[in-house]
Amino acid sequence: MIRFLQKDNRFVKAIFIIIISVACITMVVTLIPGIFNNQASNSDVYATIGYGGILGHFLPATDTITMTDVQQLAARVLQEQGMPDAYLQFMIPQAGQGLIQQHLELDAAHKLGIHATNNDVRHFLHTGVWGQILFPHGKFIGDQAYAQLISQQFNMSRAQFENEIKKQIEENRLRNLISGAVTVSPEEVQAAYTTQATKINFQYAVLDSDTLRKTINPTDAQLQKYFKDNAGRYAQAIPETRTVQYIAFDNTQVPGGAPKVTDAEIQQYYNQNQSQYQVPEEVKVRHILIAVSQSATPAQVATAKAKAQKILDQLRKDNGKNFAQLAKKYSDDPGSASQGGELGWIKRGVTVPAFQHVAFSQQPGQISGLVRTQFGFHIIQTEAKQAAHLKPLSDVKAEILSTLTQQETAQAAQAYALQLAKQAAQEGLAKTAAAHQLSVTTSSPFQQGANLPNMQDSSKLVSEAFTAKKGAKPEIASTGNGFAVFQVTNIDPAHAPTFASYKSQILSDYRNDQLPGLLAEKTNELAAKAHQLNSLAQAAKQMGATLMTSGLVGRTDQVPEIGELEQVAPSLFTLTPGQMSKGINTGRSGVVAQITQKQLPDAAEIQAHFEATRQQLLSQERDQMFAVFLTNLEHQYEKQGRIHINQNAAAIPVGSQG
Repeated sequence: MIRFLQKDNRFVKAIFIIIISVACITMVVTLIPGIFNNQASNSDVYATIGYGGILGHFLPATDTITMTDVQQLAARVLQEQGMPDAYLQFMIPQAGQGLIQQHLELDAAHKLGIHATNNDVRHFLHTGVWGQILFPHGKFIGDQAYAQLISQQFNMSRAQFENEIKKQIEENRLRNLISGAVTVSPEEVQAAYTTQATKINFQYAVLDSDTLRKTINPTDAQLQKYFKDNAGRYAQAIPETRTVQYIAFDNTQVPGGAPKVTDAEIQQYYNQNQSQYQVPEEVKVRHILIAVSQSATPAQVATAKAKAQKILDQLRKDNGKNFAQLAKKYSDDPGSASQGGELGWIKRGVTVPAFQHVAFSQQPGQISGLVRTQFGFHIIQTEAKQAAHLKPLSDVKAEILSTLTQQETAQAAQAYALQLAKQAAQEGLAKTAAAHQLSVTTSSPFQQGANLPNMQDSSKLVSEAFTAKKGAKPEIASTGNGFAVFQVTNIDPAHAPTFASYKSQILSDYRNDQLPGLLAEKTNELAAKAHQLNSLAQAAKQMGATLMTSGLVGRTDQVPEIGELEQVAPSLFTLTPGQMSKGINTGRSGVVAQITQKQLPDAAEIQAHFEATRQQLLSQERDQMFAVFLTNLEHQYEKQGRIHINQNAAAIPVGSQG
């Protein structure tokens, strides 16, 4: 436990961190792709790392990364990013490599004499951004609340959390040591911002791929040759079809009618499923947001904070009576401002942690101080609270009755379907249907994924029909509101079509194959003609291209028929007014552009963005330098065979660890 947190009430800020940031994991995937493939013996061991001594001599000291560690980290990253649990298996390799990278960095840091102490952790927590959570009004929230927050937010103990803070401090110090000497010159900053902020206006001629596609008109002989040359492609172009006979009935046709559910059964279901009727703790809140970008300068942050404080002062003068009015006037949250800041009832886990903590810790009617999140500064009013509780049986009896009736009806219907299938296996579908006043239907041939008529949901019948054998004994399939008893009566395997029956699709395929080459050819022809005539308009007219104008746009702007210029046509920003581009093939269209205007940022604009641009460049340069360091470090470990990944453990599905 961080007991030193309680020793000094002057500590008014603290920090909760995700132990291995997503950025860290992203970096390791980039820097150490597919690293190491040796196997370890223990199925719970994800990897072992051996640490060398002086001059790289291998020492027996090793660290072990368990599969449990990897899965817990992957789960925390998914939770932080708001991604569904279904992605956990895909996050496992990144999380495993992220932990390996952490071990490499910490080993390098320790060899360089970099260590973090308890005092370092204390200072880190003191200078963090979540001090208002641990120290509301300068007072520590207490051991129990602190432990609960750590457990809820990160699913780890206090000791684990504090140890991870130490690791993060050591990693940051290593990064600063390796890349701290990087500098950028004023000239580099000016050039970088000029590149970023330059805007252009241009006229451009567009060759549309859909129009070009229609000009591709091969002869029958060409199409027949194409069909023959691509015989493998069409070998199974006509998919397998199946035909079935079936008896279908809905739940209302089950003998005996709907089952009767007793009060005792309802009570038993309620007792066994009370978790379904637990109502979580909720609070009704409203807020005022003064937005601040995460890339804002200190001056911008200070301005926003001052504005928020001024609003808070107004609220406190009249005990929040004008909250709605001020929210409508000042709040930067477009989803709630027009509603007077109302967010309604919220549960835990739906807002960012700092906001959630304040909203749930306040009493009804209470207005918070300024709450800083990644979105800016919030002023939060807790309007009402509802404690977690269990819904009484009287409130859910009708719901349970409906559920049990549906369940028992489905069970009775399934039993009836099994009875029909057994009888049909002996007497045939026709006699069985007649004996029960039902009818037999013969389907038309159908493909996988087809919908059969006069059936609420035929998906299971269709799916199971494609696994059944022709003439096998009758099977049953749910139809959504009943069952069907069916037999497969015919199977037509996948096969190649005749040329005549498939000609339109063959033509479409031919055009698709020919289009990229034709588009490239025509785009280059358009560019050559425009330069030759020194007139984009004349070239466009002769080539049947559409002439368009961009408006004044920057690198990240989207331009019709082109897309984002930075991604598709960055070379346009190197041209001067009057110059024409080479052919630009976007894949969807062919474009030739002529610059009509080029607007560079002036000195005042460059100066206004100088510091932000400098920090951006520094960050990029430092990341690159540290990336080189990590790459070399990884190569060293790999060469010495000091990392062993247990591929058997890594391949075990999530949740199957013993």
